[in-house]
Amino acid sequence: MATGKVKIKPTNGNVLVEPMELEKQTASGIVLPDSHDEKSQKGKVIALGKALKDKDGQIREPEFKVGDLVVYKKWGGDELKLDSLGKEYIFVKFEDILAILS
Repeated sequence: MATGKVKIKPTNGNVLVEPMELEKQTASGIVLPDSHDEKSQKGKVIALGKALKDKDGQIREPEFKVGDLVVYKKWGGDELKLDSLGKEYIFVKFEDILAILS
């Protein structure tokens, strides 16, 4: 993935996700304050690293691809903020992707 002058390629077994913004209002109409610190669990796959071998020596390819919307573990991943773009990304292990949204 090229982000301006920065090019990011996740290492083997990792995926780079751009988290989706959380809803600022609940279904019942309650507006959440900016201090509400719950993190998103949904995002768009931006880049993929190569597959890793599992414990049995088998290569497991990810079921998702660049551009897919995915759900990942709530407390999984490592955040990356690129100030030059004003965007935040998260690196997640392949096994921490829980679902693909359609």
